[in-house]
Amino acid sequence: MSSVAQPIAGRASSLSWVGQFLKEEFTPYPGRFGLVARMVLAVTIVMIVSMTFQLSFAFQGAVIALLVSRESARSTLQSAYTLVLFTGLAAIYLLVSAWFIISIPALHLLWVFASFFLAFFVISALNNYSAAVIFSAIVAVGVPFWDRYVPAERNVEDTLRLVLITVLGITATLAVELTLVRRKPGDQIVEPIVRRLEAVGKFLACLAEGGPIDGKTASNLAHQGVVGTSRLRRILLRSNYSPHFVEQMGALTALTGRIVDSVASWTPPSAPLSDDDRKRMRRLAENLATICADLLARKTPRLSEPPPAGIALSAVPILAELERVVSLIPETFIGSHPLNAYVPPASGEDPPQRIFAWDTRSNAEHIKFALKGCLTASLCYVFYNLADWQGISTSVTTCFLTALSTIGASRQKQVLRFAGATVGGFVFGMGSQIFILPFVNTIGGFTVLFIVVTALSSWIMTSSTRLSYFGLQMALAYYLINLQEFAFQTSLAIARDRVVGVLFGLIMMWFVFDQLGAAPALVAMKKTFVANLRSLARLAREPVSTDTRTATNTYFSLRESISDDVDKVRSLADGVLLEFDATREQGLALRREILAWQPLLRTLFLTQVVLWKYRAQLPGFALPAPVRLAQRAFDGQTANMLDAMADGIERKTPAQETDLKNTLAQLAQAIQAFRLQHPQDAMAPQFQTYLPLSTKAERLATSLKNEIQSRDR
Repeated sequence: MSSVAQPIAGRASSLSWVGQFLKEEFTPYPGRFGLVARMVLAVTIVMIVSMTFQLSFAFQGAVIALLVSRESARSTLQSAYTLVLFTGLAAIYLLVSAWFIISIPALHLLWVFASFFLAFFVISALNNYSAAVIFSAIVAVGVPFWDRYVPAERNVEDTLRLVLITVLGITATLAVELTLVRRKPGDQIVEPIVRRLEAVGKFLACLAEGGPIDGKTASNLAHQGVVGTSRLRRILLRSNYSPHFVEQMGALTALTGRIVDSVASWTPPSAPLSDDDRKRMRRLAENLATICADLLARKTPRLSEPPPAGIALSAVPILAELERVVSLIPETFIGSHPLNAYVPPASGEDPPQRIFAWDTRSNAEHIKFALKGCLTASLCYVFYNLADWQGISTSVTTCFLTALSTIGASRQKQVLRFAGATVGGFVFGMGSQIFILPFVNTIGGFTVLFIVVTALSSWIMTSSTRLSYFGLQMALAYYLINLQEFAFQTSLAIARDRVVGVLFGLIMMWFVFDQLGAAPALVAMKKTFVANLRSLARLAREPVSTDTRTATNTYFSLRESISDDVDKVRSLADGVLLEFDATREQGLALRREILAWQPLLRTLFLTQVVLWKYRAQLPGFALPAPVRLAQRAFDGQTANMLDAMADGIERKTPAQETDLKNTLAQLAQAIQAFRLQHPQDAMAPQFQTYLPLSTKAERLATSLKNEIQSRDR
């Protein structure tokens, strides 16, 4: 996204960057029209069925159809069981818990608060995004049922209707995806990455040939730079691909984004290139072509011709950076499984897929998020009951659906949520009721209007995370007005109350999440990156416990935490672009530096994941006792170096200088000595891979240290 930073930074005072920003977000990318069409079709099916059979709470099914995961047909199908399961669990929770407190009024308010806390905790701790949507939405809509002075049978019936409309939304989405999508699992990640790398390769090949760059090649590269990688990161975040595949593709996505941004924002020199520079560009183009071919064939990426050792002088400084980043791509796949989205994890090596995060019980952030969410929804709930203004009960639903996009988002994005709710509620919701719906008396006419609004909302939702919140809030406000019941609304007061409820919920979310102890996106990004360095240092020291189960669980928890925080850094980096203050230029400079460090940190993380297997002495990775002593010394020095980097960024007293290269040499000597003493074990498989991996870890850690230290020079 660095191509965005320069125009924003240079013309922030006049806000002329808005046009460029919107152009980037609305630009079509391969598959976007198809994705939007499937979203619109699924939501329209829900609307027509609801209107035809007079089903209440149609807005719930429509929102579910927009938010259900669509990374692939197979993934969507595999998640169906989980979605239906959590739909049933939410309904069972409401009915059973309400049965216990229905005759005890003193406990009713406490039950409401506890339900809100539980739903927000599920949003934070649940690994399955779609399941979190389902559970929280049912709780948000179902809890207020039990405030009404109606027979209990009516509340039970409405709860079951809510389950029915939710299942309808899931079923419509599944039917559309299974009918229209024909792609292999992982194609939505691999194919866009290949397109980006191919665009860079063709651009470099044209430069290497010395001829003029044709307009198609240049525009394709510019287009790929505009699209960015935020959508790919969101697909990985919400997918149910194997953890190993997500980590691989996350690192590959970061490296690809770095390559595309560097070339797209670079202006080729007007002077002719030297023969050596042409040769290096040609080699880069060939390496990218080989990597693309391997990715499409689901093979481990490789380089056709590695760059020579040493840094060659060049009139094109970007070449050295590109060579370094491209060479990191194959290294992210060393010691990995085949490149497959659904490879079952090997026992004891990779974390099995779990419904809840590994750190659910140990990470206090889940509790903090649940407490903030509970406070937000409770304030809305108490206010509309004290004011006897039941029409703004939509504020509670808004809190839950907004929270799904709050984790890792910057507080400036709240503006997009307010704007989306205003456009969806007042412009499309109330505007259509005043100027259009009075002249429409058929389901066909309403369907046309509904498709137009849904298509526009879906198009915005499929943009990057910087703007997708706007589309979600616009659709939510419109649906709450026009799909709350199965009949057309004849009173503008109802529409007014629901829009006010949405805005009130957003105000509460802004107050609690963005004002109570919140930090600017830049501060949060720096803090998260430093925390990742310290977590990586801790991973380098693991396993600490001698109990295998405890050590394995700690490893899985650390691994998941680092993986999530690496993505969080990139999400916060997008938020930095929306911050305007006196320190903006310094903030953008630090943002560029951290994003430049991210690929090295990601690759070092994946290397440490493999090295942990040797430290844990897993079957096939066990090292002899003499080598383990040198291994522990090397791992300890690696951890100390990472802690020293974190201290340097935090401006603390630097830790003692570490000589990792010398420790690596001692490790190599220990391995060589063992081979001489035990020639029969000299060619053991673990010796063939462990030392190269350790050498790679030393090189990555040293490179990361040098780049961080160069910041102060």
